Amino acid sequence: MGTAEGCEGFFERVGPGRFRATEYTRGPWDAASQHAGPPAALLGRAVEERPGARADMRIARITYEILRPVPIGGLEVTTSVLRAGRSTEVVEAALGPVGAAPVMLARALRIRVAEESVPAVACGPQLPTPGEAEVTPFFPVPWETGYHSAMETRFTEGAFVEPGPGTCWMRMKVPLIAGEGTRPLDRVLIAADSGNGISAVMDFGAYVFVNSDLTVHLHRHPVGEWACVQARTSVDAAGIGLADARLHDEKGPIGRSAQSLYVAPR
Repeated sequence: MGTAEGCEGFFERVGPGRFRATEYTRGPWDAASQHAGPPAALLGRAVEERPGARADMRIARITYEILRPVPIGGLEVTTSVLRAGRSTEVVEAALGPVGAAPVMLARALRIRVAEESVPAVACGPQLPTPGEAEVTPFFPVPWETGYHSAMETRFTEGAFVEPGPGTCWMRMKVPLIAGEGTRPLDRVLIAADSGNGISAVMDFGAYVFVNSDLTVHLHRHPVGEWACVQARTSVDAAGIGLADARLHDEKGPIGRSAQSLYVAPR
């Protein structure tokens, strides 16, 4: 099932910089909170859409700080330019309930591009395609509608219910914003926060794995409907972990993502 453009999405736009999160954003752990993937994609979209954004620049790195769980409901997004230069700029975006303090921040480095100006250099092997993998269900979730039901997942290595590492192709079933076209960057950012779940090395029922940040580096602009997260998690006995992932589209590698983890017994 591909993207259903024009149908209900993860968010509804209700005004300039204002959105309503739908049930599709719901994460697997708390019925009132979002999976971090949809708001990460929304903040990435805000960086690209901000007034005055230069068309000759692309996001090369975006880092998210998840300050508190992102609630399902009305949200406000703001952006500001922290540094503007000839070849690079840094843009900050903030998301939170309307009239309240932000619960999620993003800081993006955008770099000026000139197509076909330098030789392209490949940096990794080609993975099995999503067509070579079967649809893989999420681990059991106590509600019917959420992020788990709005994303199609196909593992070529591992599974949500198996210890990592894991490699998972992911595709959005609904648009990021209802009634609006889905962008390639949306598809990558909404998937990248799943690296932790794809490659978890301990039992979800016995341990918590909480990531309060996410950093995505992209050396190539993604194309197509599918994004692949090839993830591996490492955990120190003191309770700090790292989920490190290679990101791919159907043409090949496009970048990396990383999440810092707080790991503890339930």
